Amino acid sequence: MTDEVSSGILLVAKKLLSHGVTSFCPTLVSSPPSVYHKVLPQIKIHDGGPDGAGVLGVHLEGPFISKEKKGAHPEHCLRTFQNDILQELSDMYGSIDNVIILTLAPEIRGSKDVIREMVRRGITVSLGHSIANLSQAEEAVIEGASFITHLFNAMLPFHHRDPGIVGLLTSDRIPAGRTVFYGMIADGIHTNPAALRIAHRAHPKGLVLVTDAITAMGLPPGRHTLGQQVIEIEGLHAYVAGTKTLSGSIATMDMCVRHFLGAAGCSLESALEAASLHPAQLLGIEHRKGTLNYGADADFVLLDKELNVKATYIAGQQVWKEERFQI
Repeated sequence: MTDEVSSGILLVAKKLLSHGVTSFCPTLVSSPPSVYHKVLPQIKIHDGGPDGAGVLGVHLEGPFISKEKKGAHPEHCLRTFQNDILQELSDMYGSIDNVIILTLAPEIRGSKDVIREMVRRGITVSLGHSIANLSQAEEAVIEGASFITHLFNAMLPFHHRDPGIVGLLTSDRIPAGRTVFYGMIADGIHTNPAALRIAHRAHPKGLVLVTDAITAMGLPPGRHTLGQQVIEIEGLHAYVAGTKTLSGSIATMDMCVRHFLGAAGCSLESALEAASLHPAQLLGIEHRKGTLNYGADADFVLLDKELNVKATYIAGQQVWKEERFQI
């Protein structure tokens, strides 16, 4: 399995260059402890280059999430915290040295202690796959959570008496100087354009475009695997096989940027910052990623007027270009 993980990450990293991605966070869905213990040590944080996009760290999405909002996560893998929370984290994941984001449901007992410990270790905590109300979400942010995993999806729908996690976009309980960022899957399937516009207009500086792309991205229609699940691809939709439960997407980042620009009616700068500056700010790496300021890493892409990727550069070096593209 370890060889498969390493080679798989390298393959994905290489293919992402053609979509303008210079660095990314591989995501592990809810899995048994044995999988985390085998896989996590194999996903090394490294800079990108001609061989592929860089890995910023792993996103652990689960298994400490809500069964009611599990989405495509296998229910038998989901867990809650019991007594010795830090020991349970260690037993579940093993080493988390290569982890940069952890998604959990803030209503789970003990989640506040986990949030504090993760933030202390420099790991970004995200809220998702949750039935939390607004108060529970605000308490999580006060403890240090700073991200929302794929807004609107796998959480309670907005309600005017209790807007749930969605209410964080306009909450007045966010600590001074803090920003709550939120991921949006702008693939034209996961989020209606009207909902996308509502979120962007309510909190434009917090929007982070995410693909939520699964292993089937770029593969033909049919059945594929995602962690412990079998996934079925139908057109641009990815479902848990035999159901109509969405299971991630097969969208690419350049596709999401183009769709977001058209659907949100925002400026070109806003669309591009949602895929560059904002995610860098979320992870606290904006001094080297997401900008072209002096001293930054010089990762950038060349786009045409329709925002199609023509060339990708990492550390100032061209690592991919369209076959017929000439500067």
